[in-house]
Amino acid sequence: MTRQERTATENYSLLREKLGPHFAPEGLYLQNKKLPFVGRVHCNVERLETGSWNEIVLDYEVGASGLADGGWFKATFKFYSDWALFQTSDPTAANFITAEYHAGNLVSGQSPATVQSLSVRFDQKGHERPFQKAIIVDVVDGYLNAGDHIVIRLGDRRGGGPGTRVQTFVEDQFRFRCYVDPLGTSRFVAVPGDIVIDMAAGPAARLLISGPRFVQSGQTMPFRFSVQDRWGNACKNSGGSIRLRAFSGEKPVYEREHALPVDGWASIGVNDLPTDAAQLRIVAELVGNRDVAPAHAFIAIESGFPAPRSFYADLHVHASDTVGTNSPAYNAAYARDIGGIDVLGYTANDFQITDENWQLGVTTVEEFNEPGRFVCYPVQEWCGSSTAGGDHNVVFLGDAAPDFPYNQRGEHNRTFVWNEDMKGAAVKLGRWPVEELWAAYVDDPEQHLIMPHVGGRRYIPDWHHPELERLVEIASSWGHFGWLYQDVIQRGYQIGVAASGDEHRGRPGGGPPGTQVFGVHGGLTGVIADRLDRHAIGRALRARHTWATTGEHTALLVHCGKYLQGDAFAHRGAATLDYRFLGHSGWEEIAAYDHTGQIWHRNLHEESGYSDRLIRVRWGGARIPDRYRWAVWQGRITILNGTINRFQPHGFEHGEEVCWRAGPTDIAFRSDTYGDADSVEIDISNLHRCTIKMEGTIDSYVKVGDPLKRNPFVHAPQFSWEISGAELLKQGGLKLDLGGTELFLALERLTEKPLPIDLAGSIEIAPENAPFGHRPVYLFGRQRDDSKVWSSALFVKFN
Repeated sequence: MTRQERTATENYSLLREKLGPHFAPEGLYLQNKKLPFVGRVHCNVERLETGSWNEIVLDYEVGASGLADGGWFKATFKFYSDWALFQTSDPTAANFITAEYHAGNLVSGQSPATVQSLSVRFDQKGHERPFQKAIIVDVVDGYLNAGDHIVIRLGDRRGGGPGTRVQTFVEDQFRFRCYVDPLGTSRFVAVPGDIVIDMAAGPAARLLISGPRFVQSGQTMPFRFSVQDRWGNACKNSGGSIRLRAFSGEKPVYEREHALPVDGWASIGVNDLPTDAAQLRIVAELVGNRDVAPAHAFIAIESGFPAPRSFYADLHVHASDTVGTNSPAYNAAYARDIGGIDVLGYTANDFQITDENWQLGVTTVEEFNEPGRFVCYPVQEWCGSSTAGGDHNVVFLGDAAPDFPYNQRGEHNRTFVWNEDMKGAAVKLGRWPVEELWAAYVDDPEQHLIMPHVGGRRYIPDWHHPELERLVEIASSWGHFGWLYQDVIQRGYQIGVAASGDEHRGRPGGGPPGTQVFGVHGGLTGVIADRLDRHAIGRALRARHTWATTGEHTALLVHCGKYLQGDAFAHRGAATLDYRFLGHSGWEEIAAYDHTGQIWHRNLHEESGYSDRLIRVRWGGARIPDRYRWAVWQGRITILNGTINRFQPHGFEHGEEVCWRAGPTDIAFRSDTYGDADSVEIDISNLHRCTIKMEGTIDSYVKVGDPLKRNPFVHAPQFSWEISGAELLKQGGLKLDLGGTELFLALERLTEKPLPIDLAGSIEIAPENAPFGHRPVYLFGRQRDDSKVWSSALFVKFN
């Protein structure tokens, strides 16, 4: 008997003596005293492979409190997890969940519980951030005794279903946090002891190469080579080796085998590639593993580039101290050693970060900041609602301690304080609306970069501070937002482009997509700076010497004489803009825009010569510009009076976006788009006499309800389009707009020739100022795999 049990026994003896004669179930008092008051919960697993299919059992033992008629139990997890959505309607289908009641043992004289049944449901916003996703169990018609059990099966396989697909990204300690409403008052208390599961990477499936896209002759060019599983997680503890080869044209100039670490991430750094060729093609192979395809990368080496090499920044990365995954140190190490980027912004949601956690994050930033190798900045995310200006990140560019959470006068620089660790329930208001955020930092603008973004609480460009807001984030893991840059440009704002991860899943640096909310690659900001340290990078960011990518190590360089992208300058007569697009999968479209929209365009398929057989069906856009924006596409492509010889998808982000042969004349597809586009390329015989039909549905976010049922996008729940092959051959391409935020369906002719990965040229801009006194011009490019790049505008004031 433990000391606690002896104490309880002694207390009970004294209590019985004090009470005198009475009736009570025999032994129940002591039995209940052994239980935690609000119960305890157990799980049948401790470790899972990311993206795998399983049946997981959560067993809640009711505590001494019991569970009253009308009470609730919740098993919650963080909102950024992309665990497949649970359903309760079809026991034979995936992700079926059940909740069962199991009575505990009764003691002599104890009445059984009266509960009639349990009702289970899933709500994506069933609890408080960050533990928003919730499996909710309602007690129906009766109460539960202490010691009874509620058994929840996630992915119940007993009806023949395959189980549940767990989240797709690595997490050292994924948590189910359970809550109970023991009295049926809708007031919840946390059940002590979270369920903790390690989410581990699966087997090797692909190789990732991360490094600069251009470098000046004679400069070092650091590259990272990493082994990933099928969901893009870094594999660990693998051993083995990677064979690297480099080619100048067709001539081999480098070959070496590099051993992978036995412990830790399966990743290596290489900085001995030759720099005496103009172009290098790099090929990496995982030795002895035929299931992993070789990876390719390209690098241009010239003396005339405007920076020692292309620097890549991810200025928007969350860790587990607010809404991210794993520690600040884990995220910084991942960005440097897997993402292979040069600049990181450790970011904290200002209303949610505690003072203690912020100081830990800032300390981590200082530990990882290493001039010449890796630059780190602390970043405040001001989380204002759209009605107050929307989300803005404050990048603290200098070496001094940030004026956050409080400035030197003790003034509170958050939006407000509202987190699960706060004392009390009232909101403590700080800097609100966005004008008060500007006021916090306007006295020293050179040491700050305020960067509005879309993210969750969408930035509204009705507000703009030209000294503080130098860049706007137009791509992230939330989606692609080229429309936002066009919006700020047409308003006359002199603002440049950025792209970031807004990473919540512990994979910064252009991290791979998951499913649900964060469905595309995290973005990257390309930076033109003369060296890699805080001051040089900070000056370049504030000078708008940037380009934005959708997560790839691509580059876009634009200049007008001595002026670079982002510069504002006066000019007499027509202006010549010289451009250089550096990619990896082939540029198919490049364009120039000013305040009026597109002013110049090149279709590289057309320039290379259209095929008489090869076409593409492409679809994309988003339903809305706000947080839960994605469009869920299911469709069918039918080719009548033609033969489908072969087909190939492009732009699909992961294995749950698929297309397949659905019959002799049909290709079916299923994918989600977030402002990006997906496509299927098709080789067709008899194209000039065939008919091409495209039909399907567009669905939307399911907050609560049955994910097996449709939630149609109200403005375009269905699409149907029929085009003759002859018309396509004549037009070259056709597009059907479907509303929403740039939703579209397109049918396009393609070339069979290789598209260029290095594309240079110039355009002439007429000397015409906009009504606001200058002419802003920026360039855009899209590759065959739907990766994109934007340049900051040149702001030309024509005299």
